[in-house]
Amino acid sequence: MLGSKTLALLLLVGLIGSALYLVNVSYEARRLFTLLDRAQVQARQLDAEARRLDAERQAQATLLRVQKVASERLRMRAPTPAVTQYVVEAAAQAPASGAEGVR
Repeated sequence: MLGSKTLALLLLVGLIGSALYLVNVSYEARRLFTLLDRAQVQARQLDAEARRLDAERQAQATLLRVQKVASERLRMRAPTPAVTQYVVEAAAQAPASGAEGVR
């Protein structure tokens, strides 16, 4: 059988190994918690940025804004009869040459 000193030494090694394992697990748990907290903070920041960008997109797409950009930057204007050009089909202007003489 094992002597009392050998048994005590074996228990001491087991106790030290268990303590080191506990320290390692605690350290890993704290490290993972810190990573989780950072990821949650980043997720909140990205969500706020997405809401801000969506609001900005909606503001840019309003009809009044589009009309303003069209008139100022693109120099577009509303159509009026004075600037409207009508395209007339050529066949509708001239009568068919052989259709009137035949009855």
